[in-house]
Amino acid sequence: MEIIGLVKTIFSIQVLKNGFKKREILVFTEEQYPQNLLIEFIQDKIKLLDSIKIEDRIKIFINLKGRKWTTPNGSVKYFNSIQGWKIEKIVNKKNISSSKTDVNEFDDFPF
Repeated sequence: MEIIGLVKTIFSIQVLKNGFKKREILVFTEEQYPQNLLIEFIQDKIKLLDSIKIEDRIKIFINLKGRKWTTPNGSVKYFNSIQGWKIEKIVNKKNISSSKTDVNEFDDFPF
């Protein structure tokens, strides 16, 4: 699956027990009913966020994860998470042509 949207927040790396690392990103989706989605990247995938900046337009490839948890009093609860495993930046011709930069600088771009 994939999600396209704008980066709203990039959170700090969290180091949990046993050295498990995760980093989350908040993305405002581009769809009929836009959503703010929190997407997590774990272990070696956290480095994918190093080149991403707030307000970047991106495509994130995701996996949906679900897990069961039993509370200490025996109640069963279920949780879902969205895990990212690949990111692509999306560059719009519209965004480039509307900038104040001289258009001739972009003669080498294939669009």
